Amino acid sequence: MDRRRFLSGSLKTAGLALTSVCGASVLMTGCSASTNLKIYILKGSIPATLINELKKALPESAGLEVIPVSQLDRLFQSLEPEPKDSENSLFKNLAFWRTSPSPPDLVTLGDAWLREAIANQLIQPLDTSLLSWEQLPKGWQALVRRDRQGHLDPNGEVWGVPYSWGTTAIVYRPDKFKSLGWEPTDWSDLWREELHSSISLLDQPREVIGLTLKSLGYSYNHPDLETIPELLPTLKRLNQQVKFYSSDQYLKPLIEGDSWLALGWSTDILPVLNRYKLKAIIPQSGTALWANLWVSPTQSPNHLGIQEWIDQFLDPDLALKLSQFTDTVSPLLITANREKLTPSILNSGIKFPDPTVLSKSEFLLPLSEQTQQGYTQLWQEMRS
Repeated sequence: MDRRRFLSGSLKTAGLALTSVCGASVLMTGCSASTNLKIYILKGSIPATLINELKKALPESAGLEVIPVSQLDRLFQSLEPEPKDSENSLFKNLAFWRTSPSPPDLVTLGDAWLREAIANQLIQPLDTSLLSWEQLPKGWQALVRRDRQGHLDPNGEVWGVPYSWGTTAIVYRPDKFKSLGWEPTDWSDLWREELHSSISLLDQPREVIGLTLKSLGYSYNHPDLETIPELLPTLKRLNQQVKFYSSDQYLKPLIEGDSWLALGWSTDILPVLNRYKLKAIIPQSGTALWANLWVSPTQSPNHLGIQEWIDQFLDPDLALKLSQFTDTVSPLLITANREKLTPSILNSGIKFPDPTVLSKSEFLLPLSEQTQQGYTQLWQEMRS
């Protein structure tokens, strides 16, 4: 799953295919597009048992239709309104428009897409006065307060509600490292001579340049790349360590033994750890964080039950269940008493890092156009 891919095109070239679940009783009640509360979620992000529980807290008259979508980029694309000439376009043949003629009320969106969605007027601000908003840690509230261009603004409107999050992690083969007599603990280990041409990196400038900045003692979101003369030479040395770049196949060469170590996202890594006898860590100096948000499309019919659905994710009890039964964690657990959390949450360091490590971790925040150009240029020079 590619969490950091920003989309510049439209649905006309996307080949979007969403999976309708009309008829799956665990995911919906009724099949009337005109009356149901329609919600698009990332497939596998909310267990069916929790969806049933969420349904019970909605107003009795609110029907519910939950549609799982396999990729975050497709969820972003679902925010696009149907073009007026869809009868003569590719939309006519897409499963999305055949099975879901009315727009959704809520959509799961990755935080990396939030600025684009706001700037292109694909989503609308949310009214937090009807939500248990103060349950969210302050940093998570700040993440979704944006101006109308999608940039962070402490006085801006709220454009989404974070309900789960994860990390960027290092995953590796302990059998390969046994002969070296050490195992990775921080970003600096990626530059060790023993790993020459042996690692897999995400094909993502923000992630790779970001971890390099972190290894040099800077923030992932450092705005003035040109003030760090050692950055490009360090990136070039890192490139010599890389055998494979990919944002969706990075685990394959690791599992097959073609690479010894990979950079990846926690929700991709956690399901394969035990199966393939891999280990994973969050670097001691901190890592990149990502979040799943509830957003409301501009074209949303605003059906009954929207506020009730969102507010349940700000309830500590449901937050705990979501964190127990998925590979993500609710933001509410950051301020919870860790002594009351289950081993399934605490025993996985990449799912819920130690507070010291978590305090050093960061979201990848929107960049200025000039800084983004700097990232693009560095990325090209690094890999040339």
